[in-house]
Amino acid sequence: MEVLKVSSKSNPNACAGALAGVLRQDGAVEVQVVGAGALNQAVKAIAIARGFVAPSGLDLVCVPTFADIEIDGESRTAIRLLLEDRHRRSPITVELRSVSLDGVDGVNGVNGSDGAAVDGVPVDGVSVDGASRNGTASTVGRELLG
Repeated sequence: MEVLKVSSKSNPNACAGALAGVLRQDGAVEVQVVGAGALNQAVKAIAIARGFVAPSGLDLVCVPTFADIEIDGESRTAIRLLLEDRHRRSPITVELRSVSLDGVDGVNGVNGSDGAAVDGVPVDGVSVDGASRNGTASTVGRELLG
């Protein structure tokens, strides 16, 4: 991920343009600052950049963290500001397992309902593929829509 360094002498408008460009290209960017003046300029740049990318559907959020860095052989504490879209999708892991369909009244229902069941409890939004009456489903999938 790209790390942009902002100083107390940085131009907020120029920084905002750089932030917007990296955000559009990579989807996220980190801003690194040391000191109150640099943080002030970075926050102004983030506010400006938010306005630059909003028309393209990005809703920026900022996650601050501390980082230990070395400058000219001296240990310093920096603040890193992760900028990304509020709705940026992370990879989702879904565990697939067999589901018993004992007592199914037809392939699409459990005891007369229109849904599937896990351990006898009806589950909304779950589709069962490869099922047979009183058999076991080989695949359970859940539609993950945002």
